[in-house]
Amino acid sequence: MLKKVKKWLGIDGVRINVEIPKDIFLREKKVSGLLILESRQDSIVTEIRMRFIEKYSRGRKQNKLIDEYLLGTAVIDRSVYIEANKPLQLPFDLYFEPLKSDMDQWESKNLILKGIVRTAKLLRRVNSQFRLEIEADVQGMAMSPLVKTEVKVIM
Repeated sequence: MLKKVKKWLGIDGVRINVEIPKDIFLREKKVSGLLILESRQDSIVTEIRMRFIEKYSRGRKQNKLIDEYLLGTAVIDRSVYIEANKPLQLPFDLYFEPLKSDMDQWESKNLILKGIVRTAKLLRRVNSQFRLEIEADVQGMAMSPLVKTEVKVIM
């Protein structure tokens, strides 16, 4: 009985670990990695959802604006059985489409504007941070395990 309650609350449920390369190149438009699923008791994962998100910030103090953009999603829509205390490894590829602001488009078109655009970005404190979110639906659990991993992206 206690095991069922723990599983339902997600206490001894499925844990997700993610292994991705140290650096992701934006021009490749793909994040490849390895999902490691482990549990203390036998479990069945029915679906795994992955999202690649860019957090775009600009401005200073009170004028600071922050937006989040969903760049790509992937779903593993098959049941996966996880044996107790035996990690299961699943390779994945998540394709995404990077967004370019007007300033980024000007920067890539003209070499003369490149320096001006970079200086303007520096003055406006433009910054992008990327993260990978992975959520799994586990049979018999009320709360789905969720993992958020910061990703270093090279422009």
